[in-house]
Amino acid sequence: MYLTQKILELMKMSINLKDINRIVIKVGSSTLTGKAGANLDPKAIDDLVDVVAKLKQDKKEVIVVSSGAIAAGIAPLGLSARPSDLTSQQAAASVGQGLLMAKYTQSFNRFKIITAQILITLEDITKDAHIANIKGVLGSLLKQGVVPVINENDTVGTEEIKYGDNDGLAAKVTKLIEADLLVLITDIDGLYDANPTSPGAKQIHLVSDLSKINSDSLGGAGSSGVGSGGMVTKIDAARVVTSVGIGMLLTKISDLSDALAGKQVGTYFLPNP
Repeated sequence: MYLTQKILELMKMSINLKDINRIVIKVGSSTLTGKAGANLDPKAIDDLVDVVAKLKQDKKEVIVVSSGAIAAGIAPLGLSARPSDLTSQQAAASVGQGLLMAKYTQSFNRFKIITAQILITLEDITKDAHIANIKGVLGSLLKQGVVPVINENDTVGTEEIKYGDNDGLAAKVTKLIEADLLVLITDIDGLYDANPTSPGAKQIHLVSDLSKINSDSLGGAGSSGVGSGGMVTKIDAARVVTSVGIGMLLTKISDLSDALAGKQVGTYFLPNP
């Protein structure tokens, strides 16, 4: 009887935007660029900005954590793929970061929304003095109606001070600013019980117990070849935010509006009480 009641309670739980005021949305390189070595996809950025603008219209505070600087710098530098050495990655990031931010600024201008660029390293969000400063700046920007666009500072980051993926950074930022929801946008439509390319793999729409997820079966980084994360880093991000009572949504960009509306698309990770 207790188990049946508990299952029914979980099934009824969905994202209710009325109870959510502050949202962090992270988007990966593969979503923003498509094929490896391709330029930024303006439509992908516009699709994301359209959703953010609607959230802003509904008086929500939104922070975007965006990958894509290295990927955006690949084509202008005449490279055919993401470079493997750190120095070349930093060079690509230094070229691509301006292009990435210019695209966001242009797209948000359609709604007269001001954006702010914030570049962070691991060191910035693990030292007390830096944490207080970042929290203060983000709070001030949100209060003034600005949409902060955060990325890891790949241009100056060394191996010792790099996250290596923006999923972890987004989770840390979500926890730091006490957001109500973390959204991770990926190039697949949610979490599956096996590698999505495997025959018979089934999508999981609701996760209430992360300990039951087999990380070994989740696959690697995104299919485009320009990202550095993967499903494993997204599960790690879910552990960070759900452990402090914050829910997490995993979805693809074309399903984002429906997922935020509480429809059964994507995967929602229930926060711990």
